Amino acid sequence: MKHKVLLIYSWFIRTLFYFFPDIPFFMRIRGFFYGLGMKNCGKDFQVTHDSIIKGLEKIKVGNNVFVGNHSIIFGSGITTIGDEVMLGPHVVLVSGNHTFKGQSYRWGKADVGQIIIEKGCWIGANCTIVSGSRLPKYSILGANSFICDFFDFEKSLYAGSPARLIKTFEFQIK
Repeated sequence: MKHKVLLIYSWFIRTLFYFFPDIPFFMRIRGFFYGLGMKNCGKDFQVTHDSIIKGLEKIKVGNNVFVGNHSIIFGSGITTIGDEVMLGPHVVLVSGNHTFKGQSYRWGKADVGQIIIEKGCWIGANCTIVSGSRLPKYSILGANSFICDFFDFEKSLYAGSPARLIKTFEFQIK
């Protein structure tokens, strides 16, 4: 029952604030109201007007997180987004999957997993992140990439479909 109520709540927030401009003040208000239904939500959560967030009860968001235009977050499994993460436009996070039953994927039992995006990551435009994925601290996921694996190297660039390690960066963190 809680899930259904939060789906309606999520729709209500999106509808109510859809025509407000994407300026930090209104994006923070959207983020605040989405955060009320989330498992955990930090401060300064900014959501653009046309983003879709469902499954609020299984989503954890850190501080200073930005969700870009037309992004979709489906939290059927646990979705954890760390502090200071930026999601570019058209990013899709789906923490569930279909299974095969009979002769179709339509009737198979849901296979829910986990998505972890750690502190300081930048997700480029048009990326898809599915269950069983982890992006380590201070990493970049290049535009148009698909990630379906747990990666280990912090301060790295991952890209491709499926994503793979491209290079690591040498910089100091203050």
